[in-house]
Amino acid sequence: MKIGRNDPCPCGSGKKYKKCCLALESDRGVPEEMHDLMADIRHKIEDNEFGSLDEVNRELDKLMAKKNQEPMTEFHGLSPEQMYQVLHFPFDSPEIVRFDDGGELVLDTPIIRLFSFFVEALGEKGLKLTKKGNLPPKFCREAALFLWGAEQYAQKTKFHSIRTEVDFFEMHILRIVAKQAGLIRNYKGRVVLIKKVLKKITSAGVGSCYPDLFKTYVQKFNWEYIDGFDGLPFLQESFLFTLYLLQKYGGSVRQQTFYADIFVKAFPQLMGEIVETPYCIPEERLVLVYCHRTFKYFATFLGFISYHSISESLFDRKYEVKKLPLLDQFLSFNV
Repeated sequence: MKIGRNDPCPCGSGKKYKKCCLALESDRGVPEEMHDLMADIRHKIEDNEFGSLDEVNRELDKLMAKKNQEPMTEFHGLSPEQMYQVLHFPFDSPEIVRFDDGGELVLDTPIIRLFSFFVEALGEKGLKLTKKGNLPPKFCREAALFLWGAEQYAQKTKFHSIRTEVDFFEMHILRIVAKQAGLIRNYKGRVVLIKKVLKKITSAGVGSCYPDLFKTYVQKFNWEYIDGFDGLPFLQESFLFTLYLLQKYGGSVRQQTFYADIFVKAFPQLMGEIVETPYCIPEERLVLVYCHRTFKYFATFLGFISYHSISESLFDRKYEVKKLPLLDQFLSFNV
């Protein structure tokens, strides 16, 4: 049984064949695997005699199931089925990825170093908040100096001093994440450490809080808050794919655009979510936001990569990316 151009498409979309799968075969932007799939569908239909459309659909279901288990070039070794798990069930797919506690390596991560300083300052009585509910400016300046070091602190505060909690954005993010993770809370005008967390730190060390901070950072903390760009929540939802790419290619020093280009090619539909402006085309904005959220404020802050600027231009910043040992210790991909 052959499918005519005006017959219902065998994929079950409800559209005519010529308006659906037949049309896809000629689309230039279709991935190579899609062209192969359409060729397989065409051959399967042309080379067999089917008694009904139901038989066609059953055969195509088998073909689609097989294709969904095959690695895609755009996904760099992941199949569509695996990508679905990575995006929607990152913590419930042990057949694809397993998480460890990171061991002693977490102690040298920016987020744990800062959290350790925070915990020490909180003590048993906590820190008194300002009238606006922020951490004390003096504490924020001391924390920034501790995290950055004297040279970087002088450079970062040369034109803009730390007067409020938000001016030291890493501390501001940590406070939000720690509260969302149930590690701290506000109590009578002070921020205090949860008692059971204090006991946990006393017995197992401050590094024992790293898994909680990590999981909260990717699941509860809103990454859109980082840059104020309203949109692209998928960048956060796909955090595990980014870590997969960094683990796969991060052994060599590469520019950030290497990973951004892979990401854009894997999910080109994201460019449709960005409104073009006279100052920035959609792809440039997508790459900029992707690198800012995932590399600077996620992978670097959590200690998975080193991320260094290699250009002087303020308008065309280039960065070098290399994975750190923690990434291989914390994550194990079975792909």
